[in-house]
Amino acid sequence: MKLTVIGFGQCGGRIADEFARINARAISQRGTQITPGVYAVNTDSADLTGLHYIKADYQHRILIGGRKTGGHGVGKLNEIGAKIAKEDSDKIFEAIISTRHLFESDAFLLVASGGGGTGSGAIAVMTRLIKERFDHKPVYDMIILPFEHEELTEERATYNTALCLKTVNSIADAVILVDNQRYIKEDASLKSNFTEINRLIVEPFYDLLCAGEETKTRFIGAKTLDAGDIMQTLTGWTALGYGKEDVPMFNFPFRRSGFRSKIDQTYKGIQAMEQAISRLSVDCNPGDASRALYLLSAPAGEMSMYIVKEIGEYLRNLAPRATIRNGDYPRERRQIEVNVIISGLNNIEKVKNFYLKSLDLIPEFQRRQEENEERLKEMEETGKGIPSLLQ
Repeated sequence: MKLTVIGFGQCGGRIADEFARINARAISQRGTQITPGVYAVNTDSADLTGLHYIKADYQHRILIGGRKTGGHGVGKLNEIGAKIAKEDSDKIFEAIISTRHLFESDAFLLVASGGGGTGSGAIAVMTRLIKERFDHKPVYDMIILPFEHEELTEERATYNTALCLKTVNSIADAVILVDNQRYIKEDASLKSNFTEINRLIVEPFYDLLCAGEETKTRFIGAKTLDAGDIMQTLTGWTALGYGKEDVPMFNFPFRRSGFRSKIDQTYKGIQAMEQAISRLSVDCNPGDASRALYLLSAPAGEMSMYIVKEIGEYLRNLAPRATIRNGDYPRERRQIEVNVIISGLNNIEKVKNFYLKSLDLIPEFQRRQEENEERLKEMEETGKGIPSLLQ
């Protein structure tokens, strides 16, 4: 599967940068391109400058709202971010259409932080406009949810996230939710945490996108998972998961044929699946899903019908209502890896909490605004009798 990826705001731009990195890796290691176009869109020029892998030209690092913000962002006001994106949408479209291999893409993936200003405002506007302009290609949105400390200390982040989630869910073909808090490492520095989190968010896409684009015969699975399978799975609220288990470096023939070896292989496959489910990008109940997908990647000698059967039954027990698709991807790495998509979720507690908190914040914001206006008016009345130096 090939994706055109567009990151909005600081967070979205950095994750898009990771997609550019894994695309370079796919070209180098597997001779295939998985993201024909990767773009970063922002109102802050410094954030665009700090990227590493996205091409450093104005067609791939797109500054919008320069006259209004002076290249310094919108200060978490996503209403302004949405307005600027709408006004400068032609600049974004002009850059996208200039991509040489744009029409090789199977879908668009738009990425943004829900709690920010530019990203959470712009992503909804551009999702709608891209769907209108490219009505034959699905548009998926990836929304990064705020850290726990941001929810506790930044009311605006909570409100922005609720507004963003409600809007994109009404227009995107699927909304992939990523809870930052699930990836955090308490003993790591701030910078290394962000770098590692972004890498972990994007890593599950690598094999998922490469599997259907593979050209080397020995790496093509018995059941190839391609763009059609992924597009038929992605719908509504969605979570991604990834798990892996190392396999022995040397597997002698007499051990491979023994029952003990088969048990070990199956056990490691199930362990990888358990990891993928426990590390889903957002806390959810797979039983609420209407669609699901898994991809098994492992050395060809480590994959068998028995492993696929056991992993499939494991997921079926977790998601009894879901239509499940699967595929295998033979690789030379000494690991058994499982990528999981859980989609069509009908109940996500995290989303409901953002909505409920936001409903409480709206009247509070209005009360503060009215109180502020009253105090300003009172000050003006108090100084009404004082002459002005401008008269």
